[in-house]
Amino acid sequence: MNRREQSPLNILVTGAAGYIGSICAEVLLSRGMNVIALDSLLEGHTAAVPPSAVFCNVDLGNRQQIEGVFKQHKIDAVMHFAAEALVAKSVKEPSIFYATNVACGVNLLDAMTRHGVRHFIFSSTAATYGEPKTVPIPEDHPKAPINPYGKSKLVFEGILADYKAYTGLQYAILRYFNAAGASKERGEHHRVETHLIPRVLDAAAGDLPHVDVFGTDYPTPDGTCVRDYIHVLDIADSHVRALMEIDRVSGEAFNVGNSRGYSILEVIDVAERVTGRKIPRKLGQRRPGDPAVLVASKEKLKRVLGWEASHSSLEEIIQSAWGWKQKHPRGYENDARASA
Repeated sequence: MNRREQSPLNILVTGAAGYIGSICAEVLLSRGMNVIALDSLLEGHTAAVPPSAVFCNVDLGNRQQIEGVFKQHKIDAVMHFAAEALVAKSVKEPSIFYATNVACGVNLLDAMTRHGVRHFIFSSTAATYGEPKTVPIPEDHPKAPINPYGKSKLVFEGILADYKAYTGLQYAILRYFNAAGASKERGEHHRVETHLIPRVLDAAAGDLPHVDVFGTDYPTPDGTCVRDYIHVLDIADSHVRALMEIDRVSGEAFNVGNSRGYSILEVIDVAERVTGRKIPRKLGQRRPGDPAVLVASKEKLKRVLGWEASHSSLEEIIQSAWGWKQKHPRGYENDARASA
């Protein structure tokens, strides 16, 4: 996607008040692009939206609201982060996931089609693979998601292929593993926090009594689950790279990871070193549906786009997250909805 002389690209970022969407919006702005930041604020925080972005409080379930955004703003490309993402919730309430992750995405694609917007970057997930048969997991690994969250994302990936044939949509899919870390300005603050690193740092800060470790008998070096952590700034950078090369890579899916995993106990040990604090841990039984090892193959992104993560050592990830937490101990506390 070539930038026109003297004309910055206008990028619509959905889910721009959320963790990854807000930091991607920040990175796009820092590179001279204009951002139209869209979020329903059901889960996101207004305080997370970069001040220089144009903010639209819009629900993707409302076609009229979406139409208003496309009528009001000239949009060159869309980065789609808005989604329901809690795996456990997806098992209990699958309808919400198909409504949000599939039907709302179709509403967005239809508005793009009506307004001649052809460039789309989709935030997908490693959950599309299910239980790995090969590690590190390559992009052509069989897709067998084991929960409605992963299934809903995979369904939408298929819909994108249909729209490519139907409208000429140019899209790239980025499947990432465990997003983590923070920028200087923005970090991770979910209303229901299930991610390991924020919970480890909550325990370091004394906000939680301990870190729950689910399962110590996995076939891994220390018996705990191994995961591939990727810095949120690297995720943002990979999205920008894919957008700039969209003409060349349209229809492709890429893993965003390190090809290197860390166990839960390794994460806690590194966090103890970074924070200088003892972090209590409570060892428990396995959770159903947790694979022993989830690690991405990073080779395709490196081969096709010449891209590799540059901020994703575990130390740098945890240091950045801890730095943000120390500056913002209550997350986006100035956001009236932050504690809702």
